[in-house]
Amino acid sequence: MKRSRIGYTFIALAAAGALALSGCSSNGGEGGGDAGSGGGIITVNNTEPQKGLVPADTTEVGGGKVVDALWEGLVYYDIDGKTQMGVAESIESDDNTTWTITLREDAVFSDGTPVMAKNFVDAWNYAANVDNAMGNQYFFSTIEGFSETEPVEEMSGLKIVDDYTFTVKATPDFPDRLGYSAYYPLPDVAFEDMEAFGQNPIGNGLYQMDGEGAWKHNESISLVKNESYVGPREVANDGVEFKIYASLDAAYTDLLGNNLDVLDQIPDTSFAVFQDELGDRAINQAGALTTTLAISENLEHFSGEEGKLRRAALSMALDREEIIDVIFEGTNVPAKDFTSPVVDGYAEDLEGAEKLEFNADEAKKLWAEADAMSPFEGTLEVATNSDGPHQVWVEAVANQWANNLDIEAAPKLYPTFQAFLDDREADVVGGPFRAGWQGDYPGAYNYLQPLYYTGASSNHGFYANPEFDALLDEAAAESDHDARIEKLNDAQEMLLEDMPSIPLWYQGTTGGHSEGVDNVAFGWNSVPLFNEITKN
Repeated sequence: MKRSRIGYTFIALAAAGALALSGCSSNGGEGGGDAGSGGGIITVNNTEPQKGLVPADTTEVGGGKVVDALWEGLVYYDIDGKTQMGVAESIESDDNTTWTITLREDAVFSDGTPVMAKNFVDAWNYAANVDNAMGNQYFFSTIEGFSETEPVEEMSGLKIVDDYTFTVKATPDFPDRLGYSAYYPLPDVAFEDMEAFGQNPIGNGLYQMDGEGAWKHNESISLVKNESYVGPREVANDGVEFKIYASLDAAYTDLLGNNLDVLDQIPDTSFAVFQDELGDRAINQAGALTTTLAISENLEHFSGEEGKLRRAALSMALDREEIIDVIFEGTNVPAKDFTSPVVDGYAEDLEGAEKLEFNADEAKKLWAEADAMSPFEGTLEVATNSDGPHQVWVEAVANQWANNLDIEAAPKLYPTFQAFLDDREADVVGGPFRAGWQGDYPGAYNYLQPLYYTGASSNHGFYANPEFDALLDEAAAESDHDARIEKLNDAQEMLLEDMPSIPLWYQGTTGGHSEGVDNVAFGWNSVPLFNEITKN
């Protein structure tokens, strides 16, 4: 969630007809040795993961940060979002359709078992099988043999060549995605009991779970350095403890007291003071996060032509710059599209983008036109969770709607993020709700397909447009980079017409660290590079 323009490392090479990358790392290190003398356990803030820590079933940030620390994929993205080799030794294709993937032969899981071709192929087949109901199933839709409706035990596009080589028959953009957690390998033991595995997972990454009971629900998740990791990155500390907080305000207080080492999001109540209070320990940079307001297509008054009018009215009734200046102290940027400025494919001159500009008179006119079709009565509630940093700006949104549309509007607060997610997925929120996206990989497609493709796992607005789906499918199959971006922009213009969600702003990366750690840097996706942090 998502950057002046960071290009795809893969995509430019794939357009030339072949892809072969050599391994390198952001810090130039070799092997899993210490990158410095700053051992010790790093403490960072987190939220309680919604589900077990199974890569292909983890679709939210609280679980995602832990999963990414426990695993390494075929590739990973460095601090700038550029693709680097992980477990893969090479990824090659002569036709941009059949990809041959060769693995390093020294990679192992934290239990000592080798990471082999079957561990990827078995994991992907399991995740793609509709019977297993994995949240990231759609990520495998570009592989030949995938079905979103019928159970498929083995996709025809996956073939094991030997212990450390397999082939994938997929679309030209397939390699661009491989750093995302859905594509991580699973050890054989995972398939014995996937639910139990998710509570005490075994990965192949820089860290491993700190024994039985490492995950104390709603309290903490403790990881230690994985001594068996031999990949291209280094670990400069002894482990990471994810401390689960009920509010960011409490986490920020702990940071100021040096009881928390790293905070990856500043609460809105502290935007005005955090840079003064933290000094050179404050983080304020561009990020890959977008914030939107989603509205279910199944909600009364918000479907069909009436719904389009109301959605446009709600968008144009918001003074984004005022909210950003007053609440976020200018750390965010008003949205111009549905992606992020730091991904390849970003566009700010799309047809229909005027709907993202503040225009109270036009908003009131559109709302009146919708009322002429079917009068809206009662209070329009906008929902969010109160254990995050969003309540203040959601209240501001409700106030602006009330003032600029002459309607009753108010916040609807959920006590926890998990409860909020559950109601979104069950389509029972009953009004607009806070949404957003943190990029899984640095490309525009990732900001569109998961959120707006019919039936996609994070499509909590239940938007369905066959023409939009077809354009995304065409973009995924397009080997020419510029033609692909053009199709994605056409798809965005459809979204601006239908407004299944209201883009608000691109969220800046704000955070900070205590006096007890050094070498704190945040990556392209607004997540700290945990392995590089050192204890003083």
